[in-house]
Amino acid sequence: MKKENVKTPIYQRIAADIASKIVEGHYNVGDKLYARSTLAVHYNVSSETARRAVSVLVEMNVCESRPGSGVIIKSREKAIEFVKHFQDVKSAEQTKREIIDSIDQSIEEEKKLKKLIFDLMDKVNRFRSVNPFVPYEILITKKSTKINKSLSEIKFWNNTYATIVGIRRDNNLLMSPGPKQVLKEGDIVYFVGSEACQEAVKKFLYEG
Repeated sequence: MKKENVKTPIYQRIAADIASKIVEGHYNVGDKLYARSTLAVHYNVSSETARRAVSVLVEMNVCESRPGSGVIIKSREKAIEFVKHFQDVKSAEQTKREIIDSIDQSIEEEKKLKKLIFDLMDKVNRFRSVNPFVPYEILITKKSTKINKSLSEIKFWNNTYATIVGIRRDNNLLMSPGPKQVLKEGDIVYFVGSEACQEAVKKFLYEG
């Protein structure tokens, strides 16, 4: 996501600074505000930017423009309102920036997590390709259609192309079970074969 740069216009910041000086008593009601050219030099901005700052103060009734007298400070109460409004807007902008930053961070973390998952799967697949006899395992539950049937009876290999290398029953592990071995509920069956046989075994034991 493209980061949005939220900035308060400089003329609004100048207007807020002048209003703050009125609130703090640096300027008094009835005082004449500096000429726009003086404000432009003081804040190191163009005369147009200074003019817009003064216009904001006039629009907010903090100051008033009197023909022949210039811009006069009109109300300290309005200055307080303006400063509070400006601070609220700045707070909202800051919150917006924080939300955008948080979203950007979440997206980056999601990308990293996906990369880690892909790296893990790649390592697992390479490990299996190097070690084809690492067994898969499956639990025999009561939903299995092959409970209480022998391996020869169900023709396990013929139907799955997987080879059972062990069966764990309770705390006992039976290695290389023979064709007469019967599957029981709760057995954990260990088998080897291609990656495709894992799904084939599951379907065979539970879907017939």
